[in-house]
Amino acid sequence: MSRPDLTPSERIILALDFPRREVAEQWVHKLSGKIKTFKVGPILFLDSGPDGIINLQDMGADIFLDMKFHDIPSTAEKSARQATTLGVKMLTIHASGGIRMMESVSKGVKEESEGLGIPKPIILAVTVLTSHDRGSLAEIGVNSTTPDSVLRLASLAEKANIDGLVCSGFEVGMLRSEFGDRFTLVVPGIRPGTAEHDQKRVVTPTAAVSLGADYLVIGRAITEADNPEAVIQGIIESIG
Repeated sequence: MSRPDLTPSERIILALDFPRREVAEQWVHKLSGKIKTFKVGPILFLDSGPDGIINLQDMGADIFLDMKFHDIPSTAEKSARQATTLGVKMLTIHASGGIRMMESVSKGVKEESEGLGIPKPIILAVTVLTSHDRGSLAEIGVNSTTPDSVLRLASLAEKANIDGLVCSGFEVGMLRSEFGDRFTLVVPGIRPGTAEHDQKRVVTPTAAVSLGADYLVIGRAITEADNPEAVIQGIIESIG
């Protein structure tokens, strides 16, 4: 079951996958009355940096920092600590970095947030990217099924005291069945319509939430729409 304390609009995270800070700020200004949380990934961060995140927060946005840290434990931990100092709401690491890396990040973020006296960001472990399917996983030497891979990584994340998971809508029901409400589940690859773009494991907002998703990451389906506000309203109504 997804978190019952979230309103439909609070479940939507808009992906600000733009190469220019000014464009991202325009979208936050345009939609801040409808969406609270905005995703900043490498594309935008490489242009705007930490100052850009702080400015978006000053505009009233909660920030999901989606940098997907994946490195040796000490480097991943120090990176996550740096992200914590920015006061972000959520941050991502790769579960495939292993249990030692995840444990280091979990410990470091807790220590950093407590030391600064700020809320601890939700640490999300990315399981299997929604651009993957069994064929592409096999190409990189992962020969188990996608659900088995997701479950194995989720089990490591649980042992490492990670707060949540990033997974496709296809795995949400399985993860809820296996772990109950243990994890916050964030689902990218959300498509209100039929376009898949470069994703492979995509679902509709209604299906994702009904299966137990907490947050939905949506980008081009909103930002490339002729009427973005109408798309958002349709999503809100469909999951409400």
